[in-house]
Amino acid sequence: MPNEEGGTFLRPGPPATILSVAQRAAAIEQHLKGIDEAATSVSRAKQSPLRSHGKVQTTVGDQDTAPKKPARTTTRKKFPAHTSSPEASNPIGTTAGVPPSTASTEPHLTSSNSKLSDTSFLAKSALYCFASVKRIPETDPPAPASPPSLTPHSTNSAFALALRTFSNASTKPFNNHIGHSETASQKQFPSVSVAKSSSAPSPKCTSGAATSAISTLEINTQEDTMAQESNADGSVVMPRLEDLLRHPDDLEKITALKAEYTRKKAAVDAQLREGLRDQLETVQRCIGHLSEGQRHVSKTRDELQGIDKLCAESQTTVGDFSQIDKLARIQRNFEATIMMKKGLESFDNDITEIERLLAEDDQDLENQPNLLSAHMAITRLRDFRDEAMDQIRKAQDKSNESTLLEWFQRLDPVIDWFDEHLGMTCMNLIPLVQSDNRSMVVRLAVVVMNEEKNDAKVQALQEAQKDHKDLASRFKSMNIGPKTVRGYKDKFLKSIEFYAQNQLETSKETFLDDPDKLEKCFKWFFNDLFTVKEGMQPLMPKKWKIYKTYADIYHKMMHDWLINFVDDPELPASNMLSIIHWSEKYYTKMAKLGWKQSDLVPDVLDGREGELVRDWRNLIINALDEWIERMFNADKKNFLERDTDAIDTSPDGYFRTHTLGDMWRMIHEQIIAAGASQRTDVTEGVIDAMFRALKTRQSTWQTLIDDECAKYKTPTVEQSEGLQQLQDWLIALANDQIACIDDNDASGQMGYLTRFRRDFEPLVTPKYMATRANVELDALRDGYVDLSTHCISAFIDLIFSVDFRTTLPEFFTQKWYGEFAMKRVTSTFDDYITDYSAVLHPSLADILVEELSDELLVRYLSAIRNRGAKFRRQDPFTDKFKDDVLTAFAFFQKFPEAFAATIKDRWRLVDFLVRLLEAEKGAGVVAVYETFKMEYWDLQLSWVEAVLRSRDDFERSMVSAVKAKAAELSVERGTETIMGKVR
Repeated sequence: MPNEEGGTFLRPGPPATILSVAQRAAAIEQHLKGIDEAATSVSRAKQSPLRSHGKVQTTVGDQDTAPKKPARTTTRKKFPAHTSSPEASNPIGTTAGVPPSTASTEPHLTSSNSKLSDTSFLAKSALYCFASVKRIPETDPPAPASPPSLTPHSTNSAFALALRTFSNASTKPFNNHIGHSETASQKQFPSVSVAKSSSAPSPKCTSGAATSAISTLEINTQEDTMAQESNADGSVVMPRLEDLLRHPDDLEKITALKAEYTRKKAAVDAQLREGLRDQLETVQRCIGHLSEGQRHVSKTRDELQGIDKLCAESQTTVGDFSQIDKLARIQRNFEATIMMKKGLESFDNDITEIERLLAEDDQDLENQPNLLSAHMAITRLRDFRDEAMDQIRKAQDKSNESTLLEWFQRLDPVIDWFDEHLGMTCMNLIPLVQSDNRSMVVRLAVVVMNEEKNDAKVQALQEAQKDHKDLASRFKSMNIGPKTVRGYKDKFLKSIEFYAQNQLETSKETFLDDPDKLEKCFKWFFNDLFTVKEGMQPLMPKKWKIYKTYADIYHKMMHDWLINFVDDPELPASNMLSIIHWSEKYYTKMAKLGWKQSDLVPDVLDGREGELVRDWRNLIINALDEWIERMFNADKKNFLERDTDAIDTSPDGYFRTHTLGDMWRMIHEQIIAAGASQRTDVTEGVIDAMFRALKTRQSTWQTLIDDECAKYKTPTVEQSEGLQQLQDWLIALANDQIACIDDNDASGQMGYLTRFRRDFEPLVTPKYMATRANVELDALRDGYVDLSTHCISAFIDLIFSVDFRTTLPEFFTQKWYGEFAMKRVTSTFDDYITDYSAVLHPSLADILVEELSDELLVRYLSAIRNRGAKFRRQDPFTDKFKDDVLTAFAFFQKFPEAFAATIKDRWRLVDFLVRLLEAEKGAGVVAVYETFKMEYWDLQLSWVEAVLRSRDDFERSMVSAVKAKAAELSVERGTETIMGKVR
């Protein structure tokens, strides 16, 4: 406890991180005391400040004249050790050579302590609670510059004393170090020396009070300034007074500061009171629990003592108690022996009687009138056997065990016979309820219920004997009765599963034969549950909850039955679809029976409906891809082998591939299967897969055709033999593509693609049709047109590559003038047209003629590059050109529509060729080229150069002039013309 002078507070204390509650209370007390001293001195300091050479001088007369004896006497007696300590001889912050403060400062300390006597108790009480506040670890702050002193020289006045005390007071939280070591203080701040009073002699430094006063005046500030009222962890902080009181005018703030600190203290007190109240309630509650437990322990102890006392008294009361107890045991053993003897003697007769009862029940299995009697007798004999065998096993002599086993051997067949009757009844429990045989159901329930009770008793005894073996052996009731668990309740539940399993096997066969009969083949399932709900519940013990038992068993078996199908990778798509639809129907029917979906665990499909839908959709898609790929592989094999047997003829006589109709028929079936799901997302996914498969088929055929036709660029003998078969295949493939898109409005016959659209359009959303299906259908239609045209082009290319392999190189050579090459070409055309016009679709006939004309024209114009092609002025090349054109026209005029529409106009290109050959050098050639280029924007300059070079009067200036003109011309690009193919 601090004295009135505060010596204990100012004495060097313990380490900064561990402060006693008393020290913290002293810190607050000293702080508030200093505020009061400063407040009482501020007016005096303002009224008569004597400033001389930077000093503030205060006379002894200005100081309080309170008696000095109590403080000095008490202080010196209380701290003798402190006075003699190194810290006392050289107080904290005292500079060497500077004398300690005069004795005149001591009355002021005493006066300040007396003024705060009314607040010391509250401050100490509050600080006792601060011991639990989290301590802030002390760290050595960097040494700041020396803070400016409020006065140039210290004095021994009360004002100076209070001012120095507060300016050098610690400003860290109260849980930090307050009394600092000498070394730390001297290292961080210069000490503040106190000047001697001119009116009083200086006492020696051996006084404890003087040492305390000097220590008070020379405590240095070495704590960090805290700007907030409290830390985040709840510790209380105080601002640095030296920051608040830098000038004499700031002393007016002392009253406000005191009020602020008082408010903070009140807030902390309120928090502490609240925490104390909660802690007190918790402690009181725990004490109550402990008291209650102690009361129970005492009561139990008293009761045990009473029992022990009664036991002791009973034994001492009866003198011959041991003899009586011995005779009683002999009597019990004798009676047990008599009972065992009678049981063994009557065992065979009892078995015979039970056999008679069971034989009678064999004659009436639906009613079994002797069921209860037989059960009671069998139970009694089983208990008797178990007891006898248990005793013989416990005996030291076990030689008679085999004799007993032989004696009881007739019992097991009788038990099996009874179990057979009971199992048959359990298996037919539902039919018994449906036939209103209530008596039989009740008797069955009685048998199973009694067996369940016996099993529970056996299990309880086994647990008791396991945990308390010695205690259990002392009680007769724990050693008499059934010895084994017979499990009739489990057998009863198993029979329910067996009955349902037989029904499920029948349902499985029906479902695999016809997936649409899934709901019908499970009619028995819901009828059984309805029978249990309405007819069986009143006949069974309530604790069995027989309806829930049946529902759980049946639901689990339904779940397992469906999951087995779902996990079967070979399950047909139609069966999978039926299972997906069955889930919703199943829960609807169960709801009618009073079962919510949440009551039935697990989910009948394990929550895999979405996955199953995707799997089922993928199943259809995989089957689709597999079938289309299989068909294409078969067609490819036949195509490569040139097997004409794989080519069929349509009712109109047109060539067709054998698999075309099968493919579209399969697609139709898959659309129906997808639509059966009644889910647009499934159908749309399947249709997307069909679009992909059909487009892939188109591109694959085109690639295969190009690869095969490329082989005939340099044909061999073997290839020439298979040329006709290849051409037949090309015609058949071209007809296939037309059949896919040919809608004959007159006959009402629609193409395969139109029928495909008609099949799936009702099964998808309008948005899908608008944004996806229509675009894909148009792309497919264009693809079929392109593929059919490509087949015709390949067919024609084979003609020119094989049939005209020797004819085309003769054009525009000297041999050309004497031969009729064009006539041979048109004759070959006529032969092909005659051969294939009957088997070619009419819409392709005109295309074939036009393609023949275009290809002939391109090859004819390109022949200008033939080796030896040269036009001399004296040769009749103009007449020969005219003859070739007329020969070609003579053939193509057999097809007047095509000839008039395109063929005649395109052959005007020959005229431009002749004009280039006949034009005069220079301007004439350039003029012809300009006209030619303006009409055919894609005219190739290289071809024009080749034409000019074929003239016998060719000069390089002709090509240069044409190139210069080509550079000047600005031609608008349009659709591709036939000159784009002439290189």
